[in-house]
Amino acid sequence: MKPFRRHIFVCTGPRCTPEGKAAEALFRRLGELLQAEGLLEGEERVKRTRAHCFAYCREGPLLVVYPDGIWYKEVSEERLQRIVREHLKEGRPVEPWVFHRV
Repeated sequence: MKPFRRHIFVCTGPRCTPEGKAAEALFRRLGELLQAEGLLEGEERVKRTRAHCFAYCREGPLLVVYPDGIWYKEVSEERLQRIVREHLKEGRPVEPWVFHRV
């Protein structure tokens, strides 16, 4: 496995969004945004993984970023763009949507 700087988990379970469709679309869009920002290769590489459930469905869709231990709630495509740019690329968590810290 190639080394990576961050690992982002996207809840794609059926309860975060109706039938998980919006969450699956969010997962695909995340891949596109990571590609556009140059975050799929090199030292700043971000690995993305589907997760079945984080057990906080009311707050979904959820993203979890490790090793930072940041959980994001109610992630829309617009919010995802900002999370990718500010947190994953620039290293600054997007505080208004931080749901939990580990």
